Amino acid sequence: MPKTIQTLVEELFAENGLGEFNLSVTEEDGLVHLAGQVPCWEQVVRAGHLAGTLRGVKSVVNEIKALEGGPQPYRAPAGNPEIIGRADVVIIGAGVVGTAIARELSRYKLKIVLLEKEADVGCGASKANNGMVHSGIVQEPDSLRSALNVKGNAMFAQLCAELDVPFCQSGLMGLVFKEEELFLLDLIKARGQSAGIPVEVISREQALAMEPGLSPEIKGAFLAPSTAMTSPYKLTVAYAENAVSNGVSLYLETEVTALEQKAGRIHKVVTNRGSFLTRYCINAAGIYADRVAEMAGPPEFTLHPRKGELLIFDAENTANHAAMATGILALGIDPFTKGGGTMLTVDGNPEWGPTAYEVPDREDTSVSREGLERIIEKFNPLLPGYNARQSLITFFAGVRAATYTEDFHIAPSRHLGALIHVAGIQSPGLVAAPAIAELVLEILSAEGLQLEEKENFNPYRRDITHFKNLDEAQRAALIRKDPRYGRIVCRCEHVTEGEIIEALHRPVPARTLDAVKRRTRAGMGRCQGGFCMPRVSLLMARELGIPLEKLTKSGPGSPLFSRRTKEPSPQKKEWWIDD
Repeated sequence: MPKTIQTLVEELFAENGLGEFNLSVTEEDGLVHLAGQVPCWEQVVRAGHLAGTLRGVKSVVNEIKALEGGPQPYRAPAGNPEIIGRADVVIIGAGVVGTAIARELSRYKLKIVLLEKEADVGCGASKANNGMVHSGIVQEPDSLRSALNVKGNAMFAQLCAELDVPFCQSGLMGLVFKEEELFLLDLIKARGQSAGIPVEVISREQALAMEPGLSPEIKGAFLAPSTAMTSPYKLTVAYAENAVSNGVSLYLETEVTALEQKAGRIHKVVTNRGSFLTRYCINAAGIYADRVAEMAGPPEFTLHPRKGELLIFDAENTANHAAMATGILALGIDPFTKGGGTMLTVDGNPEWGPTAYEVPDREDTSVSREGLERIIEKFNPLLPGYNARQSLITFFAGVRAATYTEDFHIAPSRHLGALIHVAGIQSPGLVAAPAIAELVLEILSAEGLQLEEKENFNPYRRDITHFKNLDEAQRAALIRKDPRYGRIVCRCEHVTEGEIIEALHRPVPARTLDAVKRRTRAGMGRCQGGFCMPRVSLLMARELGIPLEKLTKSGPGSPLFSRRTKEPSPQKKEWWIDD
């Protein structure tokens, strides 16, 4: 008789040093449940990965506890039972996937509510990734995320044109540094042919002719021309603005605390601000999607946070990057990640990363000197003539929402009717977003939602006017029409007062300093806001009609100013002139 999944998992544990801990393993309909206790967090993650690799495993619920290094206990905020809205569909999470689903649903005669716990859309992984529109060539074959990657890539150029989002068909070059690894190039090409992805194997000389800054140590390369670059946060904002313009109701700073059912189906979504009655619900809550799922019944999958760090360099000091037209990565064995690489953002900044390593804290977006050096050590060999330390302007990290099967989990809830989980959306979630949205609509239709198209759906959205991108005649005409576009606020990125004001009055208006930054690039230049932050703050206070001390960097808990000068400190009794 063939071995059961439970037996295979137990054997894997024994072979990988986990057998001594007497871990509990059960399996039902492809869901593997793990429990028990191990000394450290790394062993928790290893156990989940081992179970997730087996054929036939649909999801892994990992409830193994670590004696050291595990996550802190989760405490949900208090919910408000007061009914404040009704919807046909409530979407939880306004990242790139949640907003893509909202925009797709806004094509139909439905009342859609989109909920986001942060002060702006796209505040999780959607703002902290490298912006690559992957071709799908380095994805795992036969996975859901591979199929949706390829489908989404084919949709992206039209999508960005409709939403007025930057899109650059840069292509991707994969490098081989060892003669014994040249066979990988043929494997990549064969994979591309089977998936319908164009791939060309090129020689060392061809690669160096295309990218003169490459290491002369390379032995060969491949090209994937359908790879592109976009702006992940601008795309998320654009999705949200287009959805709102087509009738979607967006609620920010609204955290889901409970799901309630009626006759076995979703009936109410409870939040910290009030409750929404709904017929259907989409759980697109990013790194917290498993916790939202548990509001509906027993756990269905576990997400484990995977941090990725990125370096951004000065666009004015690109050196060898000035001629770089493609994204560049090095082929090799790098488990659970495509390995990252070097690329140019759509704004012209060289960008290196991301890294990928497990962390227990879902909010751990910290960076360190060790992390910075790790990225430079990993990617500098690709472009050895580039002075990374001299050109670096910022360093940040995001947290991916990975399942232990390393695949997307897009399926109806096992326990609650009309609840659809859209979880585990790590890379390539950005490029897959439009295809994910279409898949979710197919699932909703199969669950009974009637989709009647609107006659007045408008697929188009226009970005704010970017003064920096205009020619001299266009700038002069714009200033004659509105003199505010003639007043520079951000010197590094040439952002004007007119652009800041426009960002504050959009369909999804900027309400924090970071939200203004994502829409206008004010503060993204060499000085990282050192010059323009006070000026942007004054404009925000004036236009929003709120005092400066109420402004925040990213929402509640991130005040820009403690109080006005010459006011008493809340901690001290005496008067202070300044801090």
